[in-house]
Amino acid sequence: MGIYQTTEGGNNWRRRKRKKSNRGVIFRNRRYTIAGIIVLAVLTVALIIRSIVLGSGYRVDVDASEPAIDVRLLDVNPYSRPGIQSNGITGVVIHYTANPGSTAQENRDYFNGLQYSHETSASSNFVVGLDGEIIQCVPTWEVAYASNDRNYDTVSIEACHPGEDGKFTRETYESLVQLTAWLCAKFDLTEEDVIRHYDITGKDCPKYFVENEGAWQTFKEDVKGALERSQKE
Repeated sequence: MGIYQTTEGGNNWRRRKRKKSNRGVIFRNRRYTIAGIIVLAVLTVALIIRSIVLGSGYRVDVDASEPAIDVRLLDVNPYSRPGIQSNGITGVVIHYTANPGSTAQENRDYFNGLQYSHETSASSNFVVGLDGEIIQCVPTWEVAYASNDRNYDTVSIEACHPGEDGKFTRETYESLVQLTAWLCAKFDLTEEDVIRHYDITGKDCPKYFVENEGAWQTFKEDVKGALERSQKE
């Protein structure tokens, strides 16, 4: 009987030890799993913050060569193309259409139609579409009604966007970078001569670049990079 009790007690002790060991393994696994989830969450948040703070999230590899431009000049008229020669270009002004989902052609046609509707006075030298297409509405040596007090010494670019937040598609963004860089090279300017409509009037235009300063700075850096690539060629 004494031997039986001793053996049974030993078995119970071993079972308790195994259970305790198993609980330790489970606890460690849970701890590692929780730690992994926390690390993943932190990395995800960091990537989101980086995208918001640093810029557009797009990687561009364009230069300052002349992009494909569809020249569809507006009719000369007092409301959108006055036919007045500029005073010499000293800057490039970036705008957004403030009309989500509209195309470059639709915006060009709106400008041209102002000669009949007399709704307002508005235009732009260029419009960049949702698929990256570029339409020229007004020659670069003529005034466009886009940038208020800077109409006479700047070239203006309107960019289309799919949503209310004003963020551009990848295709729009890449064409906008290349077009801006090409204009800078054409008029002997740098990325520091590229401004927003907001910088002239305080208007929320282009919306995404006004509300996301990091995205604006990244855009200027991308323009600089495009200029540098062309200089190396």
